[in-house]
Parts: sequence; C-alpha cells; structure tokens
Amino acid sequence: MTGLSDIRVVAVEQYGAGPFGSLHLAEMGADVIKVEDARTGGDIGRHVPPFQDGDDSLFYQSFNRNKRSIALDLSVPSARSVLHRLVAESDGVLHNLRGDVPEKLGLRYADLAPYNERVVVCSLSGFGMTGPRRDEPAYDYVVQGLAGWMDLTGEPEGAPTKSGLSLVDYCGGLAAALSLVAGIHVARREGVGGDCDLSLFETAVAMLSYPATWYLTKKHETTRRARSAHPSIVPFGAFPSADGWLMLACAKPKFFGRLAAAIGRAGLAEDPRFATLEARQRNADELIAILDEALRVRTTDEWIARLTAAGVPCGPVNSLAEALDDPQAHHRELVVETPHPRWGTVRHVRTAGRGWWPAPEPRRAPELGEDRDDLLRGLLGMDDAAIAALSGDGAFGASP
Repeated sequence: MTGLSDIRVVAVEQYGAGPFGSLHLAEMGADVIKVEDARTGGDIGRHVPPFQDGDDSLFYQSFNRNKRSIALDLSVPSARSVLHRLVAESDGVLHNLRGDVPEKLGLRYADLAPYNERVVVCSLSGFGMTGPRRDEPAYDYVVQGLAGWMDLTGEPEGAPTKSGLSLVDYCGGLAAALSLVAGIHVARREGVGGDCDLSLFETAVAMLSYPATWYLTKKHETTRRARSAHPSIVPFGAFPSADGWLMLACAKPKFFGRLAAAIGRAGLAEDPRFATLEARQRNADELIAILDEALRVRTTDEWIARLTAAGVPCGPVNSLAEALDDPQAHHRELVVETPHPRWGTVRHVRTAGRGWWPAPEPRRAPELGEDRDDLLRGLLGMDDAAIAALSGDGAFGASP
C-alpha cells in the first residue's frame, strides 16, 4: 500500500491552488476524484496557453497527475445526486471556490453530512467563507499585493514586485491538503467530520511570519533590501562574480569567519566593524562593498567550489534550465515522465512529499470526464440504464 491509499477525496477544483493541494494527496497515494464543470469545458487550467490543445494543456498536466475525472453539471439535480453518492464513498471533499459559492452549490459540511457524517469538507477560497471580503474573487497575484508581499519584494527603488512563482496558490494548496488530512484523522477518531475553512488571504498573511511579529510588537516596518538581501543578517543575499551571481547566506557567526578566510580577508572577522551580527548590520554598506570587490575576481563556479569546501552556505543563481539539470535534482529523481496520447512524453517535477512507503507510479492527468463510467459502474454500482438516464437529464452536460 502507498501512503494515503486508504483515503478518497472528491475535489471540486480548478486552476492552481486546489489542484496543487490535491496533487500532493494523489502523489502520496490518495484516490482523488476530480469533479469538473461540464458546462465550461472542465477545469479552466485545461485551456491555459501557450501549450494548449483542445481540452488539455501542459499547465493542466502539471497540476492533475494521478487523479480521476468526472464532468458534472451541478446545476442539475441528478448530477448533484451523483456527487452525493461519491461523497458517501469518500473521506474528504476539497474545493477552491469563492467563499459564497459552496453554500449555493450545497458543498458545505451541513449540506453533505446527510450523505456521510464522517466526511471532512475543506474549502480553500480567496478570503474564507465569512467576513467582509467573503464574496470577492481572488487570485494569487492580487493576494500578494493585498497581503503586503509585493511591498516587501524587489529592489528598494523599484516597482512593487510579485514572487517569481504563484506561492500563495501553492502554499494555500499545501495548507488545505494538510488540513484535510488532519480533519480525516479527527473524523476517524471521533466519528464525525466538519468544515475546514481556509483562504489564500490567510495563507499569505500567515507567511508574513517574523516581519509581522516585528511590526505587531515593535511597530518595525521591514523594508526592501537591494539584491535580495536578508532584512537583518549581513552578508546574506546576491553577490556579483566575474561571470554572474552567487548567493551567500552567513546566518551564523562561524559562516562569516569561514567566508572571510576563503576570500583571503580573514581579518574581517575580527574587525570591530564586522565582528558581530549587529555590527555587520550597522556597517552593511561598507562590508558589501568589500565583498563585492573581492568576489568579482573569480567566476561563480570557482567561488562555489572554494566556498563550499570552506563550509560557507552558498549557491549559484541558476536559470530554470540549470536548476532542473542540477546533479542533486538528478540524484533525487525530481523529474518524472508520463506518456500522453497528445503531448508524447510529458516531463514533470514531482511533488516534494516523501516517506518510507512506496510511491504510486506517476500517471498523466485525465481527459475531461475520462473516468466517468469507471466511477459510476465500479464505485457506485450503476448500470447502463441508470447512466443513460443521468445523461438524458443533462447531468454530464449538454449532449454533443
């Protein structure tokens, strides 16, 4: 058995945050049943360019490996009855809908408990199912701006800047997956489920972490630092070499001593201007200028070899291609392949979860509604007549 092979989750999800969370569950072995909107051509992620063809895209493939798909029109009563039967056979429901939508579609715990009182319902919305912003839609970049991230990111004199990746979506998805698994644990222990009400906004605010503590406790406002520098530790950031950039992270006093020796300036560690964390912070401009001059005499690769041997935390500022081709990435088998009838061999990065249990074999993301008959016949025990009746009712969307 794989890690979560005894868990089944119904995922009413689309685009990024919800699918990213359920992807982690699926790649740990959970049976994730993806319920897609039959009225709109399924998950909007299927239609994201530039690599899009029909009802599929490489964007969609990135988020939906190892899942099963059924397309339902939940505005049709018979389609909702199918959903209720799926819920009755499942441990959890995960959806990433606007905060007011779950009530309209009957996707809250109160709505689904009559069909399975042990089910755990995890909502991941923009702002939660309560509060003044409940009815507002939200996307990652909007929330990055709203939650202060963009004000903290970028060069001091530059424009507000988002993170290079959709980290609010990704972290929200991970928080939802963790909450759902914790909820299932509680439901199995206590015999009754409930709602987990998460939001992207709360995820982003929670990740403000110690800058938020500094402000809330001492009214200290963290400002941007040039070249991705740390807000309080020096040296800690990007430095130019003879042919590019490298990152240094001297988070402990011993690392600065090692750095000083490795660049041939061992006396810096004893210099009163730089001898302590506080002194280095006060005299950051002087120290950065000295390090810049020293580091520009060798290439990035030369410095990485020398500094790594000296025990200094460092690394190159890689391109995407260089990161994926890093020897550590190869050794840890971070790239997986799934054969696909349209895209040929699709190469992905695997999710980060690990355990001693065997991982399921990677499978391509499903075609729209690909697993409908298998779910209806195999899981719910329906026959041809029952499926035909549902189709006639429009439960699976309008007939071609």
